Amino acid sequence: MSMAVHIEHRGSALLITLDRPKANAIDCATSLELYEALAEFEQNPSLQVAIITGAGQRFFSAGWDLKGAAAGEAVDAHHGPGGFAGLTELFSLTKPVIAAVNGMAVGGGFELVLACDLIVAADHAQFFLPEAQIGIAPDSGGVFRLPKRLPRAVAMEMLLTGSRLSAEEALRWGLVNAVVAPDELIVTALALAERVAASAPLAQQAIMELVSAGESISVQQAFELQRSRTLPAYRRMLQSQDAEEGSNAFAEGRPPIWKGC
Repeated sequence: MSMAVHIEHRGSALLITLDRPKANAIDCATSLELYEALAEFEQNPSLQVAIITGAGQRFFSAGWDLKGAAAGEAVDAHHGPGGFAGLTELFSLTKPVIAAVNGMAVGGGFELVLACDLIVAADHAQFFLPEAQIGIAPDSGGVFRLPKRLPRAVAMEMLLTGSRLSAEEALRWGLVNAVVAPDELIVTALALAERVAASAPLAQQAIMELVSAGESISVQQAFELQRSRTLPAYRRMLQSQDAEEGSNAFAEGRPPIWKGC
């Protein structure tokens, strides 16, 4: 990793920090670095949860690096296997990611947040998509994900006008899991990661797979897909030792010992 992306192992969590002063903007090279961090996270069996945050307290990320654009980086430039910011099109990821939003999440920075599974925000954080005001449309998933995470009218107003959502408003709409003081942000994200990591890893992967598969089909179709046993993570969970360990531990009145197999 370069100086733009820092990674730190915190038990079963991987803390990924975007550090590109002044606004943590993301260009193609940074997208590739973020992807590489997430690929390492996916492949390392000792890591169960990733946390993505930004350095400083003003910006989580200002999104697409407009200076890079002015220098010739095209609006539709290739950002690598994971898409913009390494995550927005990384559909193969099987482990949960937490966004720890330390400041403004703007444009592609907000789209990176929306690609995460859980969100913790500092109380001064803001979320907005200003693309329409600079003559383009959000193209890293915001137009697809935001209307699924907020009431459609609220999402459309944000998309069409660039209006800002405060951390408290995001909490009220259920977009974020928690709002905390800035100095409590990483501690809170790590505590959430620890709670997530207490669950069986194969069960987590099955849940991630089922949620993803069920998003674009009816509940009836989702049940049919689940019962078909064709989803690999779900099938692996059903056949695992951990599936037996959970019920055995409960019956014996002890904490379960997950082996991930």
